[in-house]
Amino acid sequence: MKCPCTSGKDFSVCCEPVIVGQRKAQTAAELMRSRYSAYALHKIDWIVDSQHPDGRAHVDRKATEEWSTRATWHRLELVQVQQGAADDHEGLVEFKAYYTIAGEDVTHHEIASFRKEGDDWFFMDGIEVKPRPFKRVQPKVGPNEPCTCGSGKKFKKCCGKVA
Repeated sequence: MKCPCTSGKDFSVCCEPVIVGQRKAQTAAELMRSRYSAYALHKIDWIVDSQHPDGRAHVDRKATEEWSTRATWHRLELVQVQQGAADDHEGLVEFKAYYTIAGEDVTHHEIASFRKEGDDWFFMDGIEVKPRPFKRVQPKVGPNEPCTCGSGKKFKKCCGKVA
């Protein structure tokens, strides 16, 4: 089986050894990938265990499990990684998780912070990245203004006509 984290590797050599505790995540990005795979495969214990101990009390296990099981997980995209290498103690991973829930396609875009204590990487916190608001390039044409195509008609009677 290919790994849900979309690394292209088999799950048995990618995220599974980290999730089941056979080996530790070497980087913040590797921990991020394992957490995504845990969501996709409903491995809630790993989601909780990979959270920094200071924040575990704030994890709503039931809500996490519900989100994990209700969603159909499609893929993970790592947008940017800052620090978080094997010899670092902190790292940021910007990612997008694509999934469907209740028939709606969702892109969860987040910047997650990680901290390494001893040999263990932990998820600290995440900040959701909101999409930028739409900004119109051209000025809005009112319905009673001349059509932009040059026909001489009002916009609402020409290109702005609703069928």
